[in-house]
Amino acid sequence: MTFGDLESGVVGLVETLGAPGAGLAVALENLFPPIPSEVILPLAGFAAGQGRMSLLAAILWTTLGSVAGALVLYRVGALLGRDRLRAIVERLPLMRVEDFDRTEAWFARHGAKAVFLGRMIPIFRSLISVPAGVERMPVGRFLLYTTAGSAIWNVVFVLAGYQLGENWHRVEEYAGLLQKAVIVVCGIAAAIFVALRLRRIRRERAAVRAGSTGRGTVYGTARRPVDR
Repeated sequence: MTFGDLESGVVGLVETLGAPGAGLAVALENLFPPIPSEVILPLAGFAAGQGRMSLLAAILWTTLGSVAGALVLYRVGALLGRDRLRAIVERLPLMRVEDFDRTEAWFARHGAKAVFLGRMIPIFRSLISVPAGVERMPVGRFLLYTTAGSAIWNVVFVLAGYQLGENWHRVEEYAGLLQKAVIVVCGIAAAIFVALRLRRIRRERAAVRAGSTGRGTVYGTARRPVDR
């Protein structure tokens, strides 16, 4: 199945079910992201401009779909749990439990902002729900910030499709540039992390070798038995 087939399926879903179909498509996009919301939302706005649904219904249903999908991923994180995730991190190359602990401490301090802003960043829009579930963020609080962030994102893209009409595909082009920028930034950050971690590992191994070599010596000279 090609991207074009998936996009045609989304178009058919919106045309058949109207605003609820757009909401269902957005909910599925959170779980199976081959068709990004940057395609679904402008399409819903275009359909509203054609009179197939009201603009308010398009925004409300797509936001409801965003929240529903986020709740499923929140539940996945909650089921995975802190201890299991910590055990997985221990087995990952170049990762340390200390990394997980620092991330967990950061999320404990900034989790609300992370969820709110994360819902407006490509790629992270869905993923941010998982750590919220792992850390068992109160569901009411999670819903508040998820709904707020999703609503802002959805309003922007639905209105863009509504205003552009037949040219709603142009929204996808600009959103694609944003997504590529996010991927580049993430790639650079990952490369820096790997480089620093490998450098740290080499230093630790060198220190261990130096310690092993220095055993039984004093100031670099071997100890000799004392004649009695």
